[in-house]
Amino acid sequence: MSYDYDLLAIGAGSGGLAAAKKSASYGAKVAIAERELVGGTCVIRGCVPKKLLVYGSQFSHLYAEAVSYGWSPVESSLNWQYLITAIDKEVRRLSEIHIGLLAQAGVELLRGNVTFVDAHTVAVGDRQVTAEKILIAVGGEAFKPAIPGIELALTSREMFHLQVQPQHIAVVGGGYIAVEFAGIMKGLGSKVTQIVRRDLVLNGFDDDIRAYVQAGMVQHGIDFRFHTNVEKIEPVPAGLQLTLTGESETTLTVDAVLYATGRLPNLEGLGLEKVAVAVKEKAIAVDEYSRTSQPHIFAVGDCTNRKNLTPIAIGEGRAFADTEFGNHPRHISYRNVPSAVFSHPEAATVGLTEAEARDLFLEVVVYQTQFRPMFHSLTGADEKTFMKLIVDKYTDVVLGAHMVGDNAAEIIQGVAIAVKMGAKKKDFDATIGIHPSTAEEFVTMR
Repeated sequence: MSYDYDLLAIGAGSGGLAAAKKSASYGAKVAIAERELVGGTCVIRGCVPKKLLVYGSQFSHLYAEAVSYGWSPVESSLNWQYLITAIDKEVRRLSEIHIGLLAQAGVELLRGNVTFVDAHTVAVGDRQVTAEKILIAVGGEAFKPAIPGIELALTSREMFHLQVQPQHIAVVGGGYIAVEFAGIMKGLGSKVTQIVRRDLVLNGFDDDIRAYVQAGMVQHGIDFRFHTNVEKIEPVPAGLQLTLTGESETTLTVDAVLYATGRLPNLEGLGLEKVAVAVKEKAIAVDEYSRTSQPHIFAVGDCTNRKNLTPIAIGEGRAFADTEFGNHPRHISYRNVPSAVFSHPEAATVGLTEAEARDLFLEVVVYQTQFRPMFHSLTGADEKTFMKLIVDKYTDVVLGAHMVGDNAAEIIQGVAIAVKMGAKKKDFDATIGIHPSTAEEFVTMR
């Protein structure tokens, strides 16, 4: 049977873009369909604009700290509209670059909502196209619970388009997105109340990392409400009133509410039931080669809910292309994947947490250190850097590395290479540190 394309990728985000371009490089005839801006969550409403907001939020601290280094005091105010507009302009610039790269690779870009018609046919807007292989890379979308007034709440998607800065914002959730936006908004000058169901943020991270990040956030002025839920949201003359239940049983009036309580695969409207693609726990079920229950339909990225990180989606997309069109079958490893939380303070990690290592019945030696960064020797600020290594007691292999503090992501990225290669603690010990630096602490812990 003849098809319009050898491959149709549904979703022009990180995974779809990587798979489409790589497949085309092998000579495949490829199209990619997208209903929104090209670039996906990371470029359009995730990593990139969020990191730009993080940068913007750091200046308020720098202005204050500069005085300790002899600079005269600075009285400055934020132009929220300018910042939001500048970030949107950069996002659109990057989106156009991705469109250009698709054209250079010979990938046809199709615009419109996508739904399956049959096993090899999809409707893209008003057009129907066929493909021998189909790759689903539609990412995820923020989840909002069904409570009264939830339509008044924002998600991370809308945060990048707010035309007026909230003077007081409630952030609901304790995951990395909630933690990051709480720090961003506080740094930009908003009052922030964070509502968390548990007693610690960042569930799933090493417990020490969680504790140090949370303590730093409190130090920076985040008002936490632990063991608390939002029962309803309703408009009042002063803004939005939240009715809280649990440990903090009261009402709270704010200008805006951000819900960051999780994300789900963005499968609505795809029509997967028409082609019998199996869905498990609300995500597309795939094997190690990203193949679904249909042998010619594949899925990568957040819609499979394996490990929801941009570099993972890119790796899965390229591995798919190598396997299906490059005659080089391979899949990626999800072991020792580094990640970061761009919070205030910043955190980063690679490998096993202490609890995970002990759950595997491993006997471990834990090395850790905390100290005030040299930068704050003059500012006097009560800032702490924390670093931790998890080491197998018998093999001396470094199983995990964790850090809270300035430049944690940049430092852990380098440490991740050593952890991925199976470095031992003695290899860390034998490495000469760069002095004075924060990173040297990873090779001087005894």
